[in-house]
Amino acid sequence: MRLSKFPLHTAKETPADAEVVSHQLMLRAGYIRKLGAGLYSWLPLGLRTLGKISQIVREEMNAAGALELLMPAVQPAELWQESGRWGVMGDEMLRFKDRHKNDFCYGPTHEEVICHHVKQDFRSYKQLPVNFYQIQTKFRDERRPRFGVMRAREFLMKDAYSFHLDTADLEREYYNMRGAYTRIFTRIGADFRVVKADSGNIGGAMSEEFHILAGSGEDLLAVAEGGTYAANVEAAETRPSGQPRAAASAALEKVSTPGQKTCEQVSKFMNVPLTGKVKLLVVKAAGGGLIGIALRGDHELNEIKAAKHPKIASPFEMAKPEDVQKAFGCEVGYLGPVGCPIPVIADHAAVEFADFVCGANDNDHHYKGANWGRDCAEPETADLRQVCEGDPSPDGKGVIKFYRGIEGGHIFQLGQKYTKAMSLSVLDAQGQAVTPEMGCYGIGVSRMAAAVIEQSHDANGIIWPDAIAPFRVLICPIGMDKSAAVKEAAESLYAALTQAGIEAALDDRGQRPGAMFADADLIGIPHRVVIGDKGLANAQFEYKHRRAASAEMIPATAEAVLEKLR
Repeated sequence: MRLSKFPLHTAKETPADAEVVSHQLMLRAGYIRKLGAGLYSWLPLGLRTLGKISQIVREEMNAAGALELLMPAVQPAELWQESGRWGVMGDEMLRFKDRHKNDFCYGPTHEEVICHHVKQDFRSYKQLPVNFYQIQTKFRDERRPRFGVMRAREFLMKDAYSFHLDTADLEREYYNMRGAYTRIFTRIGADFRVVKADSGNIGGAMSEEFHILAGSGEDLLAVAEGGTYAANVEAAETRPSGQPRAAASAALEKVSTPGQKTCEQVSKFMNVPLTGKVKLLVVKAAGGGLIGIALRGDHELNEIKAAKHPKIASPFEMAKPEDVQKAFGCEVGYLGPVGCPIPVIADHAAVEFADFVCGANDNDHHYKGANWGRDCAEPETADLRQVCEGDPSPDGKGVIKFYRGIEGGHIFQLGQKYTKAMSLSVLDAQGQAVTPEMGCYGIGVSRMAAAVIEQSHDANGIIWPDAIAPFRVLICPIGMDKSAAVKEAAESLYAALTQAGIEAALDDRGQRPGAMFADADLIGIPHRVVIGDKGLANAQFEYKHRRAASAEMIPATAEAVLEKLR
């Protein structure tokens, strides 16, 4: 591509409303342009990278046996009403009426649509398994779209849906897709981790996220240093230590703690560490009423874990202060398990120590020297807390360290959540109607471009991996308009690289060297070849990789350049 014929629009100034590096650089380098809140046009330069990511995704999905189709972005409301999600998706789903006053939505996802199509065409177990995918525009009406295409309202996504006769075959395809995703992220050139995740409103029994590691990532990941365990902190497990609890050695004593309501205040007032205190939270119980959750003083509740406990209401909801006052006869800051009037579930860590401090269920008072089994009943235990850095890995290999990640992909074992709701069935070998198992697998194609930039950039601009760069090599001729030798060498190299199947760009705009090099660094082309009279006098080109600190001289031949590109 000759840049004189290419609409390259770069800028030196950073846009004021661009918060993260990828947003800043994509605007400055001319990859995208903002149309409205969370709405972006992809300019020719950006579309080249977007197309390369899409192609890698398409090649690996095809190789894994998935079949590409394309479903409408606009979906009739009755499909979502049939699945039960029309009323629970919330304001992120853009709803509207057509001229006939029929309800529609702009699809945020396509589980309902694919189930509808499979229900129409699939009758027998012999037609399963099957996996359909599409690369298509989605719309989610984010309350606060931000970070450019990282969290835009309209975005490009690859979503796939598989159908199976039984759970075993669903698991087989799940790991088939896991392997395909691993190859996709590897080919794109990203440093990523596969982490255990919460399924959210998509549902299902098991899911994992593919995260590109970056300091600007919105998600906090718990990764085992020295092990293989990795999970989103929302889903990261904690396990009992396995160590026996020490015997009680102190008498229960009620202590006046006027105005000391928080764990930190009580710890300081009573001169005890936070790890020596048990706090009691009161939440809504499943089926009505209240239930207590006991945590160690330095730990935080994981509401997602709590909502999955069969005795705790889902969606999770803290008890109202007035309901706590009515049940306990005291304020929230003085609650404890001794004499507790409601059932208690304790996190594993909260029951592993003796002689603890806790609220006395009496305003301005706490107990010290409290012990499970002696002063209060041994509680039911469960994993209810947020994981902490330094915790042992749940699999016993290594300790937990936190990283920031950007979610680029998510795979789910949905089970029969949608197939059952939409009455999808096929006949098995015995002629009996069975409900298929279902999986779904998503990749944020447009988000991937921004995530790679967040991970791969420097002060001068983007650093693209070869596989998704808009061009692999940029030829920068110095004084091409004045030197016939430079012009001939540049044209010859451009022709040779193009003939070899290399996507090369020739900067024939007549720019000064500084401007050419600044644009090259900003847009992130991985390889740069500078051709000038001085180098040609020594039969040399100047070559520089985008990540290299300095340039090097190589022979002035296409073969030498191709060797650098291998």
